[in-house]
Amino acid sequence: MAAYGALVSLMHIIDTLDKHPSPPISINQKQVQSLTQNITFLQEFLDSYISPFAESHDADPLERRIADAVYAAEDVIESHIVDQIHSGSTIVADHDFYHNLQKVIEEMDLINKEVKSIAVEAQTKQRPVAALTPSSSTVKENVIVGSKEVFIEVLDKLAGNQLNRQIIPITGMGGIGKTTLAMNLFENALVKERFDIRAWTTISQTFNVRETLREVLFRASGGDSSSDLSENELGQKLYQFLFGRRYLVIMDDMWSIEAWEKIKNFFPDNQNGSRIIVTTRLSDLSSQLNESCIVGMKFLDEASSWDLFGMTVFGKESCPIELEKIGKNIVANCKGLPLSIATIGGLLAKSERTKECWERIEQNLNSIVINNNDGFCLKILRMSYIFLPNYLRPCFLYMGVFEEDYRICVSVLKKLWVSEGFLKPRSGKCLETLAQEYFKELVDRNLILVDGLGSTGNVKYCKIHDLLRDLCLKEAEKERFYHVVRDDPPANISERRVVLKTGGLLGSLSHTRSIICQYDKTTSDNEKVLLSRDLRLLRTFRACDFERYFLENVFELVNSRYLAISVHDESRFSSSIDLLWNLQTLIIHPSFYNDRHVPNEIWKLRQLRHLEFAVNKLILPNPASDDSDIVIMENLETLKGVENLLLNEEVVKRIPNVKKLHLTYNSDLGEENCLSYLQCFSKLENLSCRTFYQSGDFLLRINFPNSITKLVVDDLYSREFGTKWEDILRKIGSLPLLEKLVLINGVFQTGKWETIEGQFQNLKFLRLWLCEGLVNWIVSDSSHFPLLQKLTLDYLYELEEIPSEVGEIATLKSISLYWCSEAVVESAKKIVEEHEDLYGEQLDLHCVVACSHCGLVEKGLAYFDSMEKIHNIRPNQRHYTCVVSMLSRAWCLPEAEEFIASMLCESEANAWSALLSGCRTYGDEELGSRASEKLSELAEEKPGPYVLLSNSYASGGR
Repeated sequence: MAAYGALVSLMHIIDTLDKHPSPPISINQKQVQSLTQNITFLQEFLDSYISPFAESHDADPLERRIADAVYAAEDVIESHIVDQIHSGSTIVADHDFYHNLQKVIEEMDLINKEVKSIAVEAQTKQRPVAALTPSSSTVKENVIVGSKEVFIEVLDKLAGNQLNRQIIPITGMGGIGKTTLAMNLFENALVKERFDIRAWTTISQTFNVRETLREVLFRASGGDSSSDLSENELGQKLYQFLFGRRYLVIMDDMWSIEAWEKIKNFFPDNQNGSRIIVTTRLSDLSSQLNESCIVGMKFLDEASSWDLFGMTVFGKESCPIELEKIGKNIVANCKGLPLSIATIGGLLAKSERTKECWERIEQNLNSIVINNNDGFCLKILRMSYIFLPNYLRPCFLYMGVFEEDYRICVSVLKKLWVSEGFLKPRSGKCLETLAQEYFKELVDRNLILVDGLGSTGNVKYCKIHDLLRDLCLKEAEKERFYHVVRDDPPANISERRVVLKTGGLLGSLSHTRSIICQYDKTTSDNEKVLLSRDLRLLRTFRACDFERYFLENVFELVNSRYLAISVHDESRFSSSIDLLWNLQTLIIHPSFYNDRHVPNEIWKLRQLRHLEFAVNKLILPNPASDDSDIVIMENLETLKGVENLLLNEEVVKRIPNVKKLHLTYNSDLGEENCLSYLQCFSKLENLSCRTFYQSGDFLLRINFPNSITKLVVDDLYSREFGTKWEDILRKIGSLPLLEKLVLINGVFQTGKWETIEGQFQNLKFLRLWLCEGLVNWIVSDSSHFPLLQKLTLDYLYELEEIPSEVGEIATLKSISLYWCSEAVVESAKKIVEEHEDLYGEQLDLHCVVACSHCGLVEKGLAYFDSMEKIHNIRPNQRHYTCVVSMLSRAWCLPEAEEFIASMLCESEANAWSALLSGCRTYGDEELGSRASEKLSELAEEKPGPYVLLSNSYASGGR
């Protein structure tokens, strides 16, 4: 596999140099021809080659030799590229380069001769996975087969009459279906109705108390990350949030009783029927948790195993008679383990439906499934890897790069696959399209798990099962595909890819092409990887979680394809950025929200596909119109986080194929139409436009291209001069492909939004956030939103009701309401009832209702909440203090105290002073006493609070 991926990567380098208008080096055409012929021949050989070492723990010497030869060729070519760029030399004949490359070609010629001498009958067979059938759906249902009795048993325990908090352990072997059972219970309609709060967390072997508490709080509260709170503060906040409410918490994959002992005190026993489900592979742990309530998962019987196998392989079709006997033999060898059945079924679903193909798989299964020990499932899973097509193997093994139970962003994963160079081009498709297709194949083969969908149903997050991840790590080590550096870094690393889990001194990395940093949070800054000339050949560098780098240093990596980094506040873009001749992805996470001015040389990056700035502070210059060397950035698809970009004719001409565009305009641009040429982007699919303090017709002057499928428009302005949503929605509603629409801020100045027939014909997701003035929403017929699936309304205080016609939309799945009026909530409940009467399906309804006594407090909280979620502005201490003051003045004193506890920055005396002032005003001595104690601790730094302290004591007669 490593050899195949290396061959694809080398061919990619040669093609890039050949197609680049101004390549940094030139290769002799005869050498290019020789390399191409060798690469093509070896790829075809490996496509049909079944290694005799497939079942061995040792690597195949032949594949290792092929990989080493290809790596040597890459080193020669890329070293010469880097030398030429750094020297600033023009392309000239280089005899050393020619000689070194010729030596590599001669080695590949020798390998080819040896390969040709291998007896085809003894060493090669046609792989049984060559013919892939079209898949139905990437997202598969979590089907329970043979476990319905267990499901009902647990459901009865959840709804039982016992009022005390109860732990329900679900125990069984890894892959037996514990998580699937828990997931079906978690999503069950009766469970949703019974429990006020539901939360899910995965414990795993690398248990972290703080992260577990944070995840439960985040999922329970619907978005409160509280990332800067201490372990104890998180626990106390979680306890307060759960107190008095009936909750269900699922703790998946627990491995030790210590994990529960460390967190159990933060889950209150409210005597109201709260439940905690724990899934574990350890029977003794289940006994320790609750011996009287253990639910044991059993292996599937013969009939249930066959049912699951049939559903996985054939869907609703029946198994062909000629395959039934051998199919049942394969199922029998899975020994009733659902994970094994589903995995082998996923393999067979993509293989030829012939007796010979299935017999080969059965023979391999029989050789490894001998007895039921801890290792047999991993051996079965390994069969799914062995029979993967070569083009999918690198993609699958790469999943092991991520931490156990890590929620992987699919868009990030695909960008990394592209940058690594192991995606083999085919059928004239771009690499991003291939990455999506390969991802879908791996999901359909049950090797990647879908972990989250986007607003329009696309797969947004994924995971990989622990057993499959173990398989990836073992195979990657065997084939030297990547090296994971943990506590004891080796003196020399020969692998091309390095995953850093810990810091410390590293040995030579002169051959390293990829570094993925996934440090422990305890790793200090001086222990993290330093950029040096030893990394001169680096192509992929991802370090965007903790450490900070200077762009000036990063841009010295002129061989880069993928850079995703956190940058130091004093970092600046260098004009040498145009030396990154093959840069495809540049993602920057700044340490502060300062503007970053990009030099004009950014317009020279021909290969750039994705330019992203984590906050909307990237300022691009206008491209020089008199530039004699005009570069058309045909590959650029993503441009995010850009501020005040003037989309004139020259800019549009430079980036004609952009698909995702996220722009912000936050200065007074007067009558200038910055988006006048937007409609020229014929491939634009995703547009986000945020305006601050623009004139009311700024957005009205936009002509949206018909290609848009996702649109976010945010207009932060006053009621009097803001954009009239009534006007702009006429344009938006006519977009033929629009699937997602989010409107933020802005004003309905007439107080009415009336849709008309023919609008929003493809809209699936609609969200309105803090849109002022909307009182009457009129939908005269359900045909106005014929495909709507999800409706979300936030902070629409004036809206009287949701149109009843919305309930007649057959595709509607969910309604979410946040801080809307009681009348809107009641109308939503009626819609749920009507929809169930019409279609027999219950909608998901999620409501967070505004407190009636807070007046305009909700609006203030809404603005605060939108700072980071919508506008990417991180609140500072002054913002927090303003909110505390607002709550205290509104007699929301407990809420103010809780808000201080949730502060993501260290609380200061001003916040406590504001709370103490409110306590004094409303006579809350108990809370005032707690505030006083905190102020006393802070008084040494700021003596001002002593005045408030003395006034408070005086008013209380103390």
